[in-house]
Amino acid sequence: MQGIEYVLPSEIEKRSFAIIKQELKEQNLVIPEKEAPVTMRVIHTTADFSYADTMRYSENAIEKARALIRNGADIVTDTNMAKAGINKKRLANFGGEVHCFMAEEDVAAEAKQRQVTRAVVSMERAAKLNKPIIFALGNAPTALICLYEMMEKQKFIPEFIIGVPVGFVNVVAAKELFLQGPVPYIINEGRKGGSNVAAAIVNALLYGMEA
Repeated sequence: MQGIEYVLPSEIEKRSFAIIKQELKEQNLVIPEKEAPVTMRVIHTTADFSYADTMRYSENAIEKARALIRNGADIVTDTNMAKAGINKKRLANFGGEVHCFMAEEDVAAEAKQRQVTRAVVSMERAAKLNKPIIFALGNAPTALICLYEMMEKQKFIPEFIIGVPVGFVNVVAAKELFLQGPVPYIINEGRKGGSNVAAAIVNALLYGMEA
């Protein structure tokens, strides 16, 4: 078929990243070297080069996230889609596991009874885990807002935030709560993000580590 390349499965990702690197150069988009593996994997996942301009990293964010993973940190997501996309076997090599409380029946029941979102109840559950936690949030801005409110009340301080909710209501404001705060973060400014982006960021962190 005209225009179709036949590429071995083992070569597809390598070719994709080479194309991304070339197109970044053509568009005069420069990503700091330390951040490039993460931002480029997000671009690879979304085919959206605007992430080169909107991804934000706190100081030494990647090093801090990987140090947490090496020390056995767990990942908490706000969707089962993000949970499914994370390389759990690789995370387990460091002693971590992935949690998502959103779809649990008792979470839904409690949220209904309290008239809050399931994201709020899920974050409260996550705060009770007796382990360091990296929050990988790609869907619910209320999850970010809940974490911020717990910090304000000095009830809980997350070790690391991956904040990439997608949408139109409270999304931008929820992300901005953490951009100038004390918690290390990887955040995408603006409306874009998603569960696939959250998973891609976690995987980029994991793939850059020796188990």
